[in-house]
Amino acid sequence: MSETNPAAAEPAAPHRYTAAVAAEIEARWQDFWDADGTYAAPNPKGDLAGDPEVVARPKKFIMDMFPYPSGAGLHVGHPLGYIATDVYARFQRMTGHNVLHTLGFDAFGLPAEQHAVQTGEHPRITTEAAINNMKSQLRRLGLGHDKRRSFATIDPDYYKWTQWIFLQIFNSWYDDEAKQARPISELIARFESGERPVPGGGSWSELSEAARADILGEYRLAYASDAPVNWCPGLGTVLANEEVTADGRSERGNFPVFKAKLRQWNMRITAYADRLLDDLNELDWPEAIKLQQRNWIGRSEGARVDFPIDGEHITVFTTRPDTLFGATYMVLAPEHPLVEKFTPAVWPEGTHDAWTGGHATPGEAVAAYRAQAASKSDVERQAEAKDKTGVFTGSYATNPVNGEPVPVFIADYVLMGYGTGAIMAVPAHDSRDFAFARAFELPVVCVVEPTDGRGTDTATWEDAFVSYDAKIVNSTGKGVSLDGLGVVEAKARITEWLESEGVGEGTVNFRLRDWLFSRQRYWGEPFPIVYDEDGIAHSLPESMLPLELPEVEDYSPRTFDPDDADTSPETPLSRNEDWVNVTLDLGDGRGPRAYRRETNTMPNWAGSCWYELRYLDPHNSEKLVDPEIERYWMGPREGQPHGGVDLYVGGAEHAVLHLLYARFWSKVLFDLGHISSPEPFHKLFNQGMIQAFVYRDSRGFPVPAAEIEERDGKFFFQGEPVKRELGKMGKSLKNAVTPEAICEEYGADTLRLYEMAMGPLDVSRPWDTRAVVGQYRLLQRLWRNVVDETTGEVTVVDTEPDEATLRALHKAIDGVRHDLEGLRFNTAIAKVTELNNHLTKAGGPVSRQVAEALVLLVTPLAPHIAEELWRRLGHTDSVVHQDFPVADPAYVVDETVTCVVQVKGKVKARLEVSPAISDEELEKVALADEKVVAALDGAGIRKVIVRAPKLVNIVPA
Repeated sequence: MSETNPAAAEPAAPHRYTAAVAAEIEARWQDFWDADGTYAAPNPKGDLAGDPEVVARPKKFIMDMFPYPSGAGLHVGHPLGYIATDVYARFQRMTGHNVLHTLGFDAFGLPAEQHAVQTGEHPRITTEAAINNMKSQLRRLGLGHDKRRSFATIDPDYYKWTQWIFLQIFNSWYDDEAKQARPISELIARFESGERPVPGGGSWSELSEAARADILGEYRLAYASDAPVNWCPGLGTVLANEEVTADGRSERGNFPVFKAKLRQWNMRITAYADRLLDDLNELDWPEAIKLQQRNWIGRSEGARVDFPIDGEHITVFTTRPDTLFGATYMVLAPEHPLVEKFTPAVWPEGTHDAWTGGHATPGEAVAAYRAQAASKSDVERQAEAKDKTGVFTGSYATNPVNGEPVPVFIADYVLMGYGTGAIMAVPAHDSRDFAFARAFELPVVCVVEPTDGRGTDTATWEDAFVSYDAKIVNSTGKGVSLDGLGVVEAKARITEWLESEGVGEGTVNFRLRDWLFSRQRYWGEPFPIVYDEDGIAHSLPESMLPLELPEVEDYSPRTFDPDDADTSPETPLSRNEDWVNVTLDLGDGRGPRAYRRETNTMPNWAGSCWYELRYLDPHNSEKLVDPEIERYWMGPREGQPHGGVDLYVGGAEHAVLHLLYARFWSKVLFDLGHISSPEPFHKLFNQGMIQAFVYRDSRGFPVPAAEIEERDGKFFFQGEPVKRELGKMGKSLKNAVTPEAICEEYGADTLRLYEMAMGPLDVSRPWDTRAVVGQYRLLQRLWRNVVDETTGEVTVVDTEPDEATLRALHKAIDGVRHDLEGLRFNTAIAKVTELNNHLTKAGGPVSRQVAEALVLLVTPLAPHIAEELWRRLGHTDSVVHQDFPVADPAYVVDETVTCVVQVKGKVKARLEVSPAISDEELEKVALADEKVVAALDGAGIRKVIVRAPKLVNIVPA
């Protein structure tokens, strides 16, 4: 909002703390910190090894979530978390810790590639320019990062190890008996020796190389398969679920997205589902984030059931096997691989007209419905739509418990990504199945006795009856009866029967799906995989890493008619024939052979799955990370049984994907012996968001917030009224405020204080440029308490402070120390302000003892002015590594406290007593008080309740 800057309007005393003075101080100390290596965190060994005494201190590894360097640069909302971790890191240094705090850049991403597509400029050029701009912006904030450890994911020296990790995962399998990943060579050895039977029978030595590769692909933790994906012809690429809007269109470009089967790389994260769940219990994370991960993983216990059909079977997973007798039809996901097999040429005699979708043959009906379903997103398909759609496949399966035929449908409310992609429908006891059954006139059989009085005649029901606390009815069949049993007992009995009959078994299912790990793009890590002439995938040897991106003439994937789902991707890399088709000696004893490279690239999640490890040992060209260094910074220790980063700060929007993927990679690397920490992040903290007012004109378009006029509580832009709403801050909303603008008007320390003082760190808060001046005034008062504004001389005196000042000082020290430890930066600033105001009101020169303690208290929050005042106070060492003040307990407690004395429950007196007074002494003092004596008026005393030092309750006889 337009107004005159209060800082600029002040009369200038020669040595007043002004924006210009702040700018000079801040630039000078930033240069000093860089030249001095003030924030360099020493390792126990390696090229970053340092002072052994520092390494011997307790360590703190503090991290921000990887920033993506946007070409638009930062606004004041972006640095909130970075300033917070910087304050905390500075505090930890001052409390005797060896602190690792640095920042790298997550630099592969779609925005840079889209720019390259539009302009022809290499994405590396724009990305590196954005990184340099962001570095400059962050440096101006005085962030204490160890710059020796910084990197970007696009650096070949970095993504060499991303590719190396991929190969570790590709060359591993999950041993269910050992509950951990093991090298694929061990599995091969077991097949060769006969210790483990070869799937499908036969001898391993008799299989062709292609057959062996197919079998191993069923075990590898990284594997290629034909998977249902989000295919966007308009962008020419496959999209992750998070890149698809709720209405089934691409987030970028708003093109239609279809379900298609394409050969893609996947990560078998599902093998780790149980461990990903169980290990959450030992992490210091917000419960809301843990709950989101638990729900995403979605562990559920139930049974696998086989429904016979045409000499084969359809397998379903159900959490309610006790309702099997109520299964009256089945539904397959439209993408289910068995759909075509069980779609006959003609409709069976007597097929209900409602089941055919108006098509002459099952094949036509299924094809039309599949095309319709492919145009919907998973979100749309899972939504509770009023009208259920589907078609009959033309086949019947058999219910294994009673031999009844059940028609097999396809419907879009069943997803291939959950369970087996097939369900047994029990319409009496599932609302979606009930709606479908009513729409298609299918039987509804009650097998769980209603407890709401509706009875078991389903013809009168308006919805399903769902209960886990009711009796089973109508459930007697082939050698098993569940009638009269409760749900828990019935589930156990039917599961035992299924296993004895060989038609099912008790099992655990997860909502979690394997991670789709390939993109049809240029700007990403190339896969270190080549294919031989038989299409068998081979891993590149470590000596050939990094496999760098080649130059290409066109960065865009081939796009198609946006509405044409029957197309396939053509990647930018596939056009560089010289790069794709190569002759290599892979060191496997076969000599040089012709190969074809993988032309997909890794998703942008890859580089952020392990970056915490590179911070530890960033220049190691021989190993992912030195084991001793990794154990020092991240190894398990008391209170952190799974190890990990001590504090990880970032947005709650990464609750599932990034955090789940990083946890998965850590567990694989741990299993294979490369690291000692099975979890990457021990403590997680989600900062809130800095919001801003958005002003919209009569058309609903945003107008520049800086040009708004406020008159009588209403808002105007160029004389026309506009509406104000609170929302995000951003360039597109025309309400962005840059850090540079605030630094120029007030200084970086003021910006740091304001962002930390706005409210609790985990709560979103609105930005108000007019309020920034409050923290600017605080720094000016702090400056005046040490420096004479007229002469520039230090004014502190070497005298003992009075008792009131000592009490104010030590209460502030105690409070600020606890607040900084607990990330309560807003209340810490309030306590610093209170102490500073006390000194201002007291008048006269400030005691050196108090002034130096005050400077140390403010050091983590406003490091530039603290460094300057510390030097002016006569110190030659940087304030960054000074000890944080320790409170004297004698001055922290109040000299007296107020004790309330009640008679018959009513307050009759208030006494000023010592905080250390005993119950017995307090009782004597209370009973002797003249107001209490008058209130009792000679009455006897039945009971005296004492809660020293604050309460005495007297009950007269």
